[in-house]
Amino acid sequence: MNTPTGKDYVGSDELYADVQRTMQLCAEMNSVWHTEAEVRGYLREITRSEVPDTVRVFTPLNINYGPGVRFGDDCFLNFGCTLLALGGITIGDGAFIGPHCVLATEYHPEDPATRHTLLTKPIVIGRNAWLGANVTVLAGVTIGDNAIVAAGSVVTKDVPDNMVVAGTPAKVIREINQKTAHIY
Repeated sequence: MNTPTGKDYVGSDELYADVQRTMQLCAEMNSVWHTEAEVRGYLREITRSEVPDTVRVFTPLNINYGPGVRFGDDCFLNFGCTLLALGGITIGDGAFIGPHCVLATEYHPEDPATRHTLLTKPIVIGRNAWLGANVTVLAGVTIGDNAIVAAGSVVTKDVPDNMVVAGTPAKVIREINQKTAHIY
């Protein structure tokens, strides 16, 4: 079944079964301590795709639609992250995602008459991007390569490569200075 990326979504039994399957596997993965290799095994089953052996995930991790998630080499997700992935989420090589981040590819229309419609747009996290703790990334956003998103930010628009963003909504603060190191 293809992910309904970038489309209006009306529920189907097949998609609902995939969501239930994903949530069950996440509950099993999160229920007890597992080795990194075991967690990657769960992620392969959840996403129905290859997950590189260099991926590291600290559980708990909550995903609602596993086939919508792709992990790059050497990426890391800290504990407590939530991936609402009906629209598709790509996590680039070397990306760091801090604790309690939310990546939400799903949203609803403002109009109360159509609010029960589920809309989706993909999220892309670029190579070597770094999301601090408690970052929320909304549907349709691309975080550029090497970008840094400061802790607690809400990202509503694309983040260019090599930029530091912060705030709610997140705004560009400055370009990354390759010669100095700061902690965010």
